[in-house]
Amino acid sequence: MPIRRLPPETVNRIAAGEVVDRPAGAVKELVENAIDAGATAIEVQADDGGLGRILVADDGRGIPRDELALAIERHATSKLEPDDAGDVDLLRIYTLGFRGEALPSIGSVARLSLTARTAGQEAWAVRVEGGAAADPAPAAFAGPHGARVEVRDLFYATPARLKFMKSARAEAMAISEEIKRQAMAHEAVAFTLSLDGRPTLRLPAEPAGDEGRLRRLAALLGRDFEANALLIDQSREGLRLSGYAGLPTYSRGNAAHQFLFVNGRPVKDRLLHGAIRGAYADFLARDRHPAAALFLDLDPLLVDCNVHPAKTEVRFRDPALVRGLIVGALRHALAGAGHRASTTVAADALSGFTAHAGVSAGLGTGDWGPGRAGTAGAAPGWSGWTGWETATPGTLPGLNDRSARVEPASQSPVPSPQSPRPAELDLPLGVARAQLHGTYIVAQTADGLVVVDQHAAHERLVYERMKAQMAAGAVTRQALLTPEVVELDPAEADRVVARAGELAALGLIIEPFGGGAVLVRETPALLGDCDVQGLIRDVADDLAEHDAALALTERLAEVCGTMACHGSVRAGRVLSAPEMNALLRQMEATPHSGQCNHGRPTYVELKLGDLEKLFGRR
Repeated sequence: MPIRRLPPETVNRIAAGEVVDRPAGAVKELVENAIDAGATAIEVQADDGGLGRILVADDGRGIPRDELALAIERHATSKLEPDDAGDVDLLRIYTLGFRGEALPSIGSVARLSLTARTAGQEAWAVRVEGGAAADPAPAAFAGPHGARVEVRDLFYATPARLKFMKSARAEAMAISEEIKRQAMAHEAVAFTLSLDGRPTLRLPAEPAGDEGRLRRLAALLGRDFEANALLIDQSREGLRLSGYAGLPTYSRGNAAHQFLFVNGRPVKDRLLHGAIRGAYADFLARDRHPAAALFLDLDPLLVDCNVHPAKTEVRFRDPALVRGLIVGALRHALAGAGHRASTTVAADALSGFTAHAGVSAGLGTGDWGPGRAGTAGAAPGWSGWTGWETATPGTLPGLNDRSARVEPASQSPVPSPQSPRPAELDLPLGVARAQLHGTYIVAQTADGLVVVDQHAAHERLVYERMKAQMAAGAVTRQALLTPEVVELDPAEADRVVARAGELAALGLIIEPFGGGAVLVRETPALLGDCDVQGLIRDVADDLAEHDAALALTERLAEVCGTMACHGSVRAGRVLSAPEMNALLRQMEATPHSGQCNHGRPTYVELKLGDLEKLFGRR
């Protein structure tokens, strides 16, 4: 078959298949054009999931009459400036929509109408139908300047593509998600979205900066995200990471609430998602995912945005630097959160309470457990139950001597209402008042109460101490009685051997053993009698995917967590008052103590106002 040039109409339709794969893709291209044009307000309308009609109107700079015809030609753009020699550097991309195919590609598969006005000029319009363009003509335009793009009967010129479209509802949801991502990335731009004539989203412009960004994120992700978000703002070697990330106890069942932006462009990148997972590895179970909206800004020369036609994927010149910045920034923010737990924990606890009327007078007949008894007529403001009268003196495991020294429990009576107000009430976790069922510590704060899971809380304290010990010195290694040979793909083996020095710092001693094989001489002692073959293969897979030995570090973390679990205060152990207060003080001083090693909350705080609502006092 001889080589032929394709007709221009076919070329345009091929480009349309790359750039505009569904209605949401057309909306994305048009919205990015509006943002690049300096728009401060963008209105989007879509009917029949965008297949019937799409309208994107903005108040940007507009397009002059003599450039309208160029705007619908392929490879024509105002967003790339040639140098003195006439060359264009495709790596210096400072705009969102830099490809010249969007408008002509949409026009080749739909009926497109472009109306624009520049400041002080009349409005003009140009129409394209199935790739055939008409001459510009005068038109009406409501605003002083801007552009209005209307797309009807998308893919009518390529009926085969229509067969691969989802339902109108699914396409409408995809458009809505795209507008939300664009709105997150550009808080200073007002967005309005209407689907089938019904307004579904109206976002006013917010001030540029952290506060405005958080308000925009709260409007899109909910007020709970705003209340439980940690500010991220770190820079390293010309890269800046900003945005917000949720507390570990504010986690989700999937990664749908992770939004990543590179130079204002929404992207989906395995490296970035893997970095988020690594940063939260110590705080969440594997089936839980943090919520985050992260914005990475860097020199365009350090990132290639042209690796995907829809510009949803990027490639970094130094992936390790980017990953290190993300992991370091997130861990710094999590450490700064201290013992803080998410507000949704208290809300979930309150929803579990049920008010009952007509309860008979007197104390209930619950199981008080050994050493605990109801005290009728106890003084207001103090515990009605005392859980430490029979506690055995001792030192709480895992706490330092200064904060965990326990004096013999006294048999002093319950304080009277005239007793002086304990200073501990002003501390974040207050003063211990009772222990329930040998598992939960009830503490009184200045404006409410706190219920602590003693085992989960102490597990986190022991775990953090073990990590500090690991960071202070080399990981203890154990030599294998017989060195083990692990067969790998040659490329995998080379990748693993190249990181032998870093693996040695983690306690794994390896060396090359012929083509495609690795010899393992020593493993981390913490792993015990581990599956060496599986460990090396997991490390090789992680190096291939993320260029980081996550499997080994995560296994060490899991072992530390298991040891911490066995070395911590067990549920069912009766604690004295000094022991309980020592636990509270250590929680206040220990980062990440708001959740256990598996991401569950270690305490629930209820404010006095919450309690008053439960009893109908407000």
